[in-house]
Amino acid sequence: MSSQHQIEAARLYVVTPDRTPAQVIALARAVLRGGADVLQLRHKTLPRGELLELALKLRDLTRAAGALFIVNDHVDIALIAAADGVHLGPDDLSIGAARRLAPEGFLIGASASKPDTARSFVSAGADYVGSGPAFATPVKKEKGVIGPAGVAAVAAEVHVPVFAIGGIEEANVAQLTALGLHRVCAIRALADAPDPEKAARRLRAMLSAQ
Repeated sequence: MSSQHQIEAARLYVVTPDRTPAQVIALARAVLRGGADVLQLRHKTLPRGELLELALKLRDLTRAAGALFIVNDHVDIALIAAADGVHLGPDDLSIGAARRLAPEGFLIGASASKPDTARSFVSAGADYVGSGPAFATPVKKEKGVIGPAGVAAVAAEVHVPVFAIGGIEEANVAQLTALGLHRVCAIRALADAPDPEKAARRLRAMLSAQ
């Protein structure tokens, strides 16, 4: 299956937390066993050499699991590690610039909380969009939360997969699926779970139920 088909079929997209490489690898193993479709390496504090080393290990794990591997921010590390794609933020390379560097089939994701922003990213070449915050989180609190309806508005405006992000957990996933939103990015709900594999399996099952 091509990476494009895989992102379209994806339901559970897991983003790694800022923890030690050993902890990130252990979490990755668990959520991949639990059925995560996409794993994104996001680490804000690791030196670039160590980030590449971690990316190479996660690439092996995701390949063995048949899951997509995305690197946050760093196009060069994504390309060197043979990742399936990169997720770009506002301070990173533009989507157009990344597309010029990337091989055919390489996925480029972006984050948008408004429909018009999502449209402009997709026009520039984004293959998928992360949209939120869907719910309040310890980081975001109430500021800028667009809610499930806000994510649905973004999803309605673009033809690429849209993943809800922000404060998503088992207790509120039904608010998303009720609106036809069956794709989520999860971080804390899995990273802080006593059993991340079991938590991933439950969340994935909830998203797959039509």
